[in-house]
Amino acid sequence: MNATPTPPDYEDCAGREARENRTDRNTDHDEHHALAPSASLGASAPVQAPLLNIANALTVLRLILVPVFIWLMLGQGDAMRLAATLVFIAAAFTDQLDGQLARSWNLVTSFGKIADPIADKALTLSAFVLLAVAGRLWWWVAIVIIVRELGITLLRFIMLRRAVMAASCGGKLKTVLQILGVVGLLTPWSMLLPDAIAGAVTSCAYAVIAGALVVTVVTGVDYVVQAWRIARRGASDTADRTATADPTDPREGAA
Repeated sequence: MNATPTPPDYEDCAGREARENRTDRNTDHDEHHALAPSASLGASAPVQAPLLNIANALTVLRLILVPVFIWLMLGQGDAMRLAATLVFIAAAFTDQLDGQLARSWNLVTSFGKIADPIADKALTLSAFVLLAVAGRLWWWVAIVIIVRELGITLLRFIMLRRAVMAASCGGKLKTVLQILGVVGLLTPWSMLLPDAIAGAVTSCAYAVIAGALVVTVVTGVDYVVQAWRIARRGASDTADRTATADPTDPREGAA
């Protein structure tokens, strides 16, 4: 007795359906990968941070707070001084916050690199000038700090063509001491505390200012030494390239 053969049409239809299903799945898989973003393309094309971002907004806010702080400091009375102190603290806080956001969220922009140090110096140096005008700080202390801050900021901008002079631990300590000292001298402690405690707190503020002055000068000298070494190293490299340059090659020694 012969077995009943499988109908050829049924076998062909089943095989053709299986092949079509495999083809459809492969096509869907290929289309999915074709439409998916390429990781390698993303890595090779870094996203440029937008100009309008939270870090730059905080920097602009700090710039706006500077004239507000100056106006309050020029006012009369302890209430105005206290308001000026609060504005200064808020502006100083934005200085720390915008830098952290720019680094952690990759929001570093050319505008931020320029505007951030300008806002920092405008806030801090205006505070030292106004404290000296009000008679709560010696003028020579304010002048030393102002000359150092402006000079080193200008030096760092000039040295950007050669190398980046990153902020040192001493520079960060200097900033903290300056802010604490300014807040200590700005705050009308006699309005908030008994006279004996207010006097002690004010004395501590002057001690902090003295420490800030020392660190300010020391770190300023350190930055000057760094810049001198970078310039000397660059001059040596230029001399070496000139000595080994092919005089027939016009590209050597070109600016």
